[in-house]
Amino acid sequence: MIAALLLGFGVIFVAELGDKSQLMALTYALRYRWWVVLGAILAATTLVHALSVFFGHFLGMSIPSHLMSIAGGLAMLAFALWTLRGDELSDGESAKAARVGGSVFLAVMSAFMLAELGDKTMFATITLATDNDWLGIWIGSTLGMVAADAVAIAVGRVLGKHLPERTVALFAAALFLGFAVWLLTEGLLGAGSAASGPEGGGTSLPLVVGTVAAVIVLLSIGTVVITRTWRRRAREAADSARHSAERADVPS
Repeated sequence: MIAALLLGFGVIFVAELGDKSQLMALTYALRYRWWVVLGAILAATTLVHALSVFFGHFLGMSIPSHLMSIAGGLAMLAFALWTLRGDELSDGESAKAARVGGSVFLAVMSAFMLAELGDKTMFATITLATDNDWLGIWIGSTLGMVAADAVAIAVGRVLGKHLPERTVALFAAALFLGFAVWLLTEGLLGAGSAASGPEGGGTSLPLVVGTVAAVIVLLSIGTVVITRTWRRRAREAADSARHSAERADVPS
């Protein structure tokens, strides 16, 4: 359980670096008391990760471990590409974070629950729970996300919005890539051992080919998406700088 707790903490902490919910934590903390925001994040994360661990645990009981390792490796590769692409708040999410009043705790908790549904940290928790102690993954993943968001809140309150996003993204992507290589290697070696058994029948070759094909597809799609996203952001930054310069040139 301790090993699963530490694994869940480390993976989810890395997954949360530069993630949308971390940006939301920073945004809310700039307007409201940090302990209210952090408490709401803890409540939302506990509920969402309980659901993730439930599905991951029972899914893992019915699927061979080497297949889950390969699936986990492909998921980690996708997380690395996702992290390189970067995350951002949409106009609607930014506006919601900026105008929340009344019951701040419930508002922040519901916003984080909705943000985490379908997010990469949820999929990472499901992946980890398939082949590890579910209670350790639940506790570790929850603490990992809360710790990462706490770092965002602390840094945001000290430095404002000037965060080294590119450096953080590259570091997190490199760690995810390392996890991907580790899990894929472990899964393919396990498939080879299973294929060499009395009932294996040499079934590892199609699995190897399929895994390599999946990696190529992920890398190809990820490269296209990342390139387009970076170009779009560069155009938006250039347009913003041009508009600012034009406004500065207009005499008052």
